[in-house]
Amino acid sequence: MSATLVASGLAGGHGHRTLFDSLDLTVAPGDVVGVIGVNGAGKSTLLRILAGIDAPQSGSVAVSPGTASVGFLAQEPERIAGETIAGFLARRTGCRAASERMEAGAAAFADPSLAPAGIDPADEYAAALDAWLALGAADLEDRIPAVLADLGLTLDPGAPMTSLSGGQAARVGLAALLLSRFDIVLLDEPTNDLDLDGLDRLEAFVREHRGGTVLVSHDREFLARTVTSVLELDLAQGRNRVFGGGYDAYLEEREIARRHRREEYEEFASKKADLVSRARVQREWSSQGVRNAMKKAPDNDKIKRKAAAESSEKQAQKVRQMESRIARLDEVEEPRKEWQLEFTIGSAPRSSAVVATLSEAVVRQGEFVLGPVSLQVSGGERIGITGPNGAGKSTLLRLLLGRVEPDSGRASLGASVAIGEIDQARAQFEGDAPLAQAFEALVPEYAAAEVRTLLAKFGLRADHVDRPVGELSPGERTRAGLALLQARGVNLLVLDEPTNHLDLAAIEQLEQALEQYPGTLLLVTHDRRMLEAVRVDRRWHVEAGRVTDLPG
Repeated sequence: MSATLVASGLAGGHGHRTLFDSLDLTVAPGDVVGVIGVNGAGKSTLLRILAGIDAPQSGSVAVSPGTASVGFLAQEPERIAGETIAGFLARRTGCRAASERMEAGAAAFADPSLAPAGIDPADEYAAALDAWLALGAADLEDRIPAVLADLGLTLDPGAPMTSLSGGQAARVGLAALLLSRFDIVLLDEPTNDLDLDGLDRLEAFVREHRGGTVLVSHDREFLARTVTSVLELDLAQGRNRVFGGGYDAYLEEREIARRHRREEYEEFASKKADLVSRARVQREWSSQGVRNAMKKAPDNDKIKRKAAAESSEKQAQKVRQMESRIARLDEVEEPRKEWQLEFTIGSAPRSSAVVATLSEAVVRQGEFVLGPVSLQVSGGERIGITGPNGAGKSTLLRLLLGRVEPDSGRASLGASVAIGEIDQARAQFEGDAPLAQAFEALVPEYAAAEVRTLLAKFGLRADHVDRPVGELSPGERTRAGLALLQARGVNLLVLDEPTNHLDLAAIEQLEQALEQYPGTLLLVTHDRRMLEAVRVDRRWHVEAGRVTDLPG
């Protein structure tokens, strides 16, 4: 179905706080709109409003035709206790809701007393059946095994979602998208936890989807390859704007627009300062002229007193003219400085020359086997680690760090190794403890006030530090992890998918910090632009439990 979504004058936020307003957006068939903004700018809020899940503070959202389906795939797929893979896919594709609606319509058609007041049972059943067929519910069960197999998932659709690894869950989430038949698709961070093969499949889906797509992503290469326009939510300036063209064109146009705003303000400020200065001089001349004339003119010299008065009036008139010119200036608001995540990675004294060693090490986890692996990490080395999901990258990291013992072979960690880590699950910040309390426990040498000051530098302020860490967003937990890296001294930095949930500005700041970091680095990432930007000496490619050592 050819469908169009139109948002008019939208305002959205949380409680009494408005994050964006006066937002207009039209999404036509074939459009791919990328929504860009810092964490907390309201990107997910906007998607939820467009999906009809949350109500806007003002404005409206309309879909034409009214029967068109809008699918929203949230940032983190919910793993509901007891829900199977098949059940998850039915829910995410909208097929479960469509089936429930059709069953209710069929019951009302058979027994009209069950129909809601004012609803014709036959019309409702026909509409429900049309929606059920359009969403692909009729053959969903038959399509699931083939899509899972195509994604390399040898899973029983009846298996519980809670039994899956993070990589498997990400691929099942991708399967939901590939199985879906929504007219308009809303995607919130769809690239998180996907490997390079998954990213290729996601990109192909987005490019080939005939309906409109609105997506939020911080994967710069994915944006460059898919979006046809960019909606920027500029929290610092309190404005939003749609940029035509792709992502790279947006970056160039945004930079030009920002430079023009700064130049316009500086021109206005310079002109105003000049006029104010001239008005002040005219005022001083006027006052000085009156005082001098009064001193020189005798009390009975009416001619001189009249001349002095006329001169004073002329000066006063010039002052009024100058003030009038100032008042007529078109006010140009000074561009507000954007918040930036500026940080460094705390350094510790050098470790031993050999940081970690694996010698014919093997780890067995059920049917999965990593190894045998023989590797050495030397002090100061920078190593990038790549490979598909489920290949054993995280297991390799745990083995190197001494978190898991090899079933055979040897693994050893060097002396004086100070580890700083951001793991894929952001497990350092989980549970019910408030963020400030959890952070203080990890860096006991910091006073409570110092902890709050440090967290504030990472955008985690009063409304964050007293909340349980388990209630923080993934992006907020990631920023807390980065703050911890600054607070602690480290000489072995281990980053497992660090760009997940970070906004674009923070990712670029992280890349700059890594460039300055002098210690040993182990970096696992599928972010293609980060792989290009971050300097590494070697690359390890992990696949099917085997590790290949490649030059940087």
